[in-house]
Amino acid sequence: MAQDHDTHVSILGLGAMGGALAETLVKAGLRTTVWNRSAGKAGTLVARGATEAASAAEAVRASPLVIVCLFDHDSVHEVLDPLVADLAGRTLINVTTTKPEQARELAAWAAGAGIAYLDGGIMAVPAMIGRPGASILYSGSEEVFREHAALLDLWATSTYYGEDAGLASLYDLALLSSMYVMFAGFMHGAALLAPAGVSAGRFAELAAPWLTAMTGAFQGFAEVVDGGDYQVPGQQSLEFSNLRLFIETSEEQGVSAEPIAMVQRLIQRQVDAGHGTEGFARIIESIKYPAA
Repeated sequence: MAQDHDTHVSILGLGAMGGALAETLVKAGLRTTVWNRSAGKAGTLVARGATEAASAAEAVRASPLVIVCLFDHDSVHEVLDPLVADLAGRTLINVTTTKPEQARELAAWAAGAGIAYLDGGIMAVPAMIGRPGASILYSGSEEVFREHAALLDLWATSTYYGEDAGLASLYDLALLSSMYVMFAGFMHGAALLAPAGVSAGRFAELAAPWLTAMTGAFQGFAEVVDGGDYQVPGQQSLEFSNLRLFIETSEEQGVSAEPIAMVQRLIQRQVDAGHGTEGFARIIESIKYPAA
């Protein structure tokens, strides 16, 4: 479905991500009103056809569809709470990074004020917006998602996860959590090699294809976890996965063993509980049920 270029849309927040979202809509020919809490961010957008609002209230009143991309949950309320009467009867799509419970709270707040609400989790950096590879996860009002699907797809591949407004945020944080732990593992590997005179760049050349190949194990782990049987044949056992040598080598190299020691603690808790012969995927039980 082609986007109706007569659609009016307002974007509140012109940081790196908000600016990229706005720029994509302006390039697509949508009638876009923009506003930012600090001045000086809208010049390029205005030159390309956007309208700059003098206030958040003016921006909200300009369009039936309001996109919010601010710093955090508190800033969303700081900007929108005084505008609740103006927002009534309009559609609000919030792509500010929040916790699931904060997204649910905003959805309840919007419902109480007669505002249609959709929450989004952006799986992209600003430079990826409008380009292949970008993804945005949505939850909340399915009606809003369907109605504005063409607009949302201008930014990224759009996926809807259900009426629970907190689900997009939960998926977002789960994916980012995986990313940050992977990044920490890369940094630990680079730190291990540094005393031997190996540059981080050289290590990256080796790590990128290796880690990419290892992602092929995800589906197998997922099948074991979903099946709940950690004794399925063919798994690497927890006892075999002992990471003591990694920790000792880190200490001998004079670097912190914290990233790998974290994984060893998850393994050891299951071994101590009598599950040492079971598969590595069982460490999820250490994560799901934290130690007292």
